[in-house]
Amino acid sequence: MGVGESSRSPSNDSADWRTPAESDDYRSTPDYPTTIEYLERISSKYPETVRIENFGKTGEGRDLKIVIASKGGLFDPARIRAAGRVILLVQNSIHAGEMDGKDACLALLRDILQGGAGPLENVVLVFIPVYNIDGHEHRSPYTRINQNGPALAGWRANATNLNLNRDYMKADAPETRAFLQMLHRWMPDFFVDNHVTDGADFQYDVTFALDSTTDVFPPTARWIREFATPELTRRTNETGHLTFPGQIFLNDESDPSQGLKSNDNPPRFSTGFMILENRPGLLVELHMLKSYKTRVTADYELMRVLLEILNENAATLIALNAEADRAAATLGGEPMRQRPFPLCVGKSGQNSPVPFLGFEFTREHSQISDSMMIRYSQKPWNTELPMDTGNHVQISIRPPAGYIVPPQWTHVIEVLEAHGVATERTNGAWTGTVERYRCSGMHWPSRPFEGRYPILRGGNVERDIGEFGRCTVSTETLTFPAGSAVVPLNQRLSKVAIHWLEPEAPDSALRWGFFDSIFEQKESGDAYVLEKLARDELVKEPSLREAFDHRLQSDPHFAGDSRARLEFFYDRSPWGLANRIGDYPVGRLSSLSGLP
Repeated sequence: MGVGESSRSPSNDSADWRTPAESDDYRSTPDYPTTIEYLERISSKYPETVRIENFGKTGEGRDLKIVIASKGGLFDPARIRAAGRVILLVQNSIHAGEMDGKDACLALLRDILQGGAGPLENVVLVFIPVYNIDGHEHRSPYTRINQNGPALAGWRANATNLNLNRDYMKADAPETRAFLQMLHRWMPDFFVDNHVTDGADFQYDVTFALDSTTDVFPPTARWIREFATPELTRRTNETGHLTFPGQIFLNDESDPSQGLKSNDNPPRFSTGFMILENRPGLLVELHMLKSYKTRVTADYELMRVLLEILNENAATLIALNAEADRAAATLGGEPMRQRPFPLCVGKSGQNSPVPFLGFEFTREHSQISDSMMIRYSQKPWNTELPMDTGNHVQISIRPPAGYIVPPQWTHVIEVLEAHGVATERTNGAWTGTVERYRCSGMHWPSRPFEGRYPILRGGNVERDIGEFGRCTVSTETLTFPAGSAVVPLNQRLSKVAIHWLEPEAPDSALRWGFFDSIFEQKESGDAYVLEKLARDELVKEPSLREAFDHRLQSDPHFAGDSRARLEFFYDRSPWGLANRIGDYPVGRLSSLSGLP
């Protein structure tokens, strides 16, 4: 039985088991109560195979739910792992206008139970029917201008207008905190995040990205590159749904002939975050301009094929994940501390030709936007385009044995705890030698991004983001109060700790504004006092004159700012140095011994 057809159970059940979307020929998608009502019908019919569990609440108080499909009534994660089964976690509607995965999962679950699709011998399917429930219930025909149906779609952000797919590291939203707790209870072997594209028009029904970049555990990256990606592409293509193994972004949005570019994947995104969790993360992008029925059935087939692949390769994947976890738990020890750890991975500039199935197009100048605009036909344009295929490490560090965070930085520590990172508290004050950073040259944006004013350098972020300066490291003897949080790196979640506490990581606490107050000057002097200080300092340190004159000549803004000219001397005086502006309060520990 194919998806979209009327379904009856093997026991000659006369009930109509069509999903709500199928019943309306995919003109609409059900609201959340109707979605859960359908799932509860299935759970009541197959209680030995299906269970629905709550895992938290949204900001507006709705129950977040997962659906578990497991053979033989095995619903405990620990027992499932002991049985050697792969746990597949599928997330739907994090952008709640992109609800295609939800309707695909309803049909897939039904067909699995009725013997029409997907094996559960070696795989347990766990899926979130709707993650961003509050956004999902904000239904309107005017939320998705780029998208071809359904009639009503949800909102991209949650009830506080946060994009949950920028929140995985900073964990501001209640949905994110609940997700992290659920994730670590189930600890899936493979993760899927279902989305719908924006952007160009082309023949493919579905595109997907499965990271195998430099920051992915090498044996896992090799398995993804050499087996999982080509096999998923081949089998999905065989269903009749054209599939492109990568995200499609144009170098020039008005001219596809200029080739394709890749996008970075920092851990603010779901699949970038899965790299830190040592798990493969599949980002699915269904094509916005295809009909809703085409998109849902394409996603159905992609996930059905994925179930088959995981069922056949369960032992391999479980072994890879176990090896990746063991490797992560060694990052704080020798010899791993002598090796560079990648913080930021970007494009290398390497291009390779790839086959591309697009549509013919014309370009013309727009009087409205005063730019080139594109018009797509529906005539196939089968060609070969250059695409970014290489990546390299832009920023790396050598891991410490662990970190120590003073207790007053409560929000920073709370995020670590929300992530499940193991921490210990000191019983008394401790004075010792640590590495610490001093950061300068930060620039903040003029408007908020995801509820904050972050200093996120480059990459795949929305416009008008602040510019990150630089951080230099030094070795110092510091005192940390009792109750300081010690974060050892001999743990599975070492990469999460590193990415949160290393200031130059793309989604660190510092970048997201958790340490903004360290850049605020709290003490200064009156102008007439600083005038005398400047003259005294010039007498004591004649070399200051050369530096001052250079700054005047090279920085017109500085030259025209009388207060900045005085602060130049104050900053270099003992009073200015006592301000310690930009001193990052987290210590990098060379050893975990001797702490109280």
